[in-house]
Parts: sequence; structure tokens; C-alpha cells
Amino acid sequence: MIVRIWAGQVLASRIEEFCVLLTTQVIPQLGRTDGCLGGELLRSVTEDGHRVLVVSRWRDEAALRGYAGPMWRIRPVWSEGELCYLAHPPVVTHFTSIATHATL
Repeated sequence: MIVRIWAGQVLASRIEEFCVLLTTQVIPQLGRTDGCLGGELLRSVTEDGHRVLVVSRWRDEAALRGYAGPMWRIRPVWSEGELCYLAHPPVVTHFTSIATHATL
């Protein structure tokens, strides 16, 4: 499994609207994508609170390549309509799971 983290800095005046768009359209569509094992939307709790992360889990590299193309390791996926919400282009990083549900 590969965990993909899409990070975006959102314009302060558009954060609420963008979170609604992500939860009602983007996340459900992502969940219907072949090889996507699920995902979630996170919003920062800092004072500015304008940073969001879409954390998705993928079956394997082939599934990510099918979703994001051959440049999946560095290419964030977004629609042209989402750019008006963002202060900067989004970035993407990937991780593999080492341990889950650890007791702290």
C-alpha cells in the first residue's frame, strides 16, 4: 500500500468553500477510482488554518500510475477549477506504511 498526501495552501477567503468541494465531490470521486483504498481530508488547526491535506491510500504503484500518470511521484492531480482556491500550486508526497494503529 502507498499513502499519497496532496497538500494545498488555500486562500483564506475560500477555505470553507474549498473544503465543501473536496468533501462532496473530490473525495467521493477519488474513492471510486480503481486502486484507491480510501482517503480523508485534513485541515490544519493552526491560527491561519488555510492548509489542507488529502490523504489517500493506494493498492500499489500501478494504481497510482493509472490515477496520476507516469509522473505520479511528483505530479499533484487537481482540476482547473480548483486552482482558484489555492494560494500556491499543490504538492504531493508518498509514503509506505510501517506500522498501523500503534498504541502510544
